[in-house]
This record gives sequence, C-alpha cells and structure tokens, in this order.
Amino acid sequence: MTEGHAGGDGAPDPHGATDAASFNARLQALKDWSGLTYRELSARAEALGDVLPRSTVANMLARSTVPREELLTSFVRACGVSPGELEDWQTVRKEIAVRGVYAGGTTEPEIAWPAETAQASGSVADPSTPDSDPDLGSDPRSRIRRTLVALVAVTGLVLAAVSVVAALVHDEGGDGPKTVAAALTAPAAGDVRIRVIGSDLCLNERRGGRSGQIHQRECEGADVPLYSLKDLGSGEWRIVSDHPDYGPGCSGIPSGGRVPDAAFEDSECGDPSRVETFRLEPFGTPVTGYRIVPVGSATANSCMTVVGDRTAPWAKLAQATCRTDARGQLFSFDRR
Repeated sequence: MTEGHAGGDGAPDPHGATDAASFNARLQALKDWSGLTYRELSARAEALGDVLPRSTVANMLARSTVPREELLTSFVRACGVSPGELEDWQTVRKEIAVRGVYAGGTTEPEIAWPAETAQASGSVADPSTPDSDPDLGSDPRSRIRRTLVALVAVTGLVLAAVSVVAALVHDEGGDGPKTVAAALTAPAAGDVRIRVIGSDLCLNERRGGRSGQIHQRECEGADVPLYSLKDLGSGEWRIVSDHPDYGPGCSGIPSGGRVPDAAFEDSECGDPSRVETFRLEPFGTPVTGYRIVPVGSATANSCMTVVGDRTAPWAKLAQATCRTDARGQLFSFDRR
C-alpha cells in the first residue's frame, strides 16, 4: 500500500459489483479513498511508469461501461492498492465484461487517449468542459439574440461595477499624503483576475505544480491559470480555470469540504466529491470586497481565506471560518 491515502481501514473492495454501474461506483470510492486529485493521480501513474491522462480518468468514472483493462490497471495502481488487490479489480472487471458480451450488451468502452481523439476528429471533446453548450445553434436569428443579450449584459456590468477609493491618512488632521487603492469590481460573468483585498495580490497556481493549490502572487503575470466566472443563477457561481498545461477546470475544495482547512484548489470540473459552487457575497457598507463562500460545504460558515501571512506572495488559500472582520477573505473580480 502506498502512503498518502485518505481512507480508513482499507481500500474499497471491488467484490460485490455485478454490473458496470456498481463497478464504476466502486472505482469512484477508490479515488475518494486515495485522497488524490486527478492531477495527483496522473502524476502518481507517471512515477509508476504508467500513462493516465486526467481527462481520461474523469470520463472513465462518468461512463456506464467498464474501463479497458490497461486503463483500470493504471488507475488502480495510482490509487495505491497492493498487487493482490489489483488482481481482484482485474478479475471482477473481466467477469463483468464477459457477462456483458454474452448478454448482448456493450461493456467495453471506446475511451481513446487525447492524442488519438485529436487525430481522429481534429479536436478533443470533453463533456466535463464547463463552457460546452449543446443548445447553441447556427440560426442567424439565434446569433442576433445572443449578441443582443451580450450587449445588455455588458451594459449591466458597467452599471453594476462598484468602485471604492481607499485613502490612508498619515496625520490626525487628515492633511497628510493619501494613497489611492485599486478600484473594487463586483463579480460578473466572463474573464476575471481575482485580486485579494488588502494585499492587492492575485489568485494563481505555481507553474509546474501538480496539486492545483491556489496561492496569491503579484498580479502581473498571474496567468497560470486564467480565471473566469460562470453565473449558475440563484446567486451561485462557478470559478472556471484555463490552465496552459492542464486545460479547463474548476476551482473548488476536496472531500465535500469535510476538512475544516481544506485547500482551495483547481482541478477538473464535475468531480462529485468536490465543492465547486460558490456564493460571491458583498461585505460591508459601503461594499469593501466580496467573500467566496462554498455552497454545500460540510463545514458550516466557511469562506475561502488567505492563510498564514496574508500579505506574503505565494501564501496559500484554504477553507476557514468566516471572520467578522473578513480579513484575508475579501476579493475583487477585476476584468481582464
């Protein structure tokens, strides 16, 4: 058994799975037990000499068919099971696949590696990509309507933008020099740069990192990844990431937010074990910033927070109790 798993007594057992759905549910449980993100699974597989693309794992867990044996082997090994347990997974998978063939069903999936898919179709289609919209058509009238809606939305953003000018008075009489802080911008759908109020640093990952951990850093060059906001309605938002190495994803917290200081991290969208929906709540009168509040976190009254030295570049962000003064918990969603 490799170190680092987040499970309890032992890895989930594949025995008892009688069809592809129950088998894949146990694979999801195995991933949850491992405590690893898709990125970390991919890195672990690479260290073991296997190939396990992140997007392929996400697709595998979402399918209604059992994975191919080589994909299963790479995934289970990366999760950290013993050789004997790996054989159990392979055996149960083969039994379900054989039963499916003789029953006339389709159990073998057509999961292709990203490079193969690109060669075959000219692009890689990923159903978990947050920006996909199957309802968009090519009707000119539909395009005109979308254009008008976009124009109205842009006008609304301009009218809704909130700007706060902060002055630092250096003497009691208020006649000393004043420093003007950057303007505060309200959240709105589209491309944003998420700036921390107080430090004026921006959210980003470390280039070359595999964990997806979000830090704060100088805003100049904060493009790993690029962020945008997706309005989900009812006051709820998704923070979408576009990583130069890993592609599209979502910001969130792992394990349903059950760990009080769970890391704020970027990973693939659609992992049911993560919290990926947030409320962006205004704070203060007048508004001095916006809290990022996870929706459905198992830890109540939590906010995304800069931990440690709140003014230091590369300080990490994590889930923490919402503070009454909101220090380290306020953000501006600047347009980019």
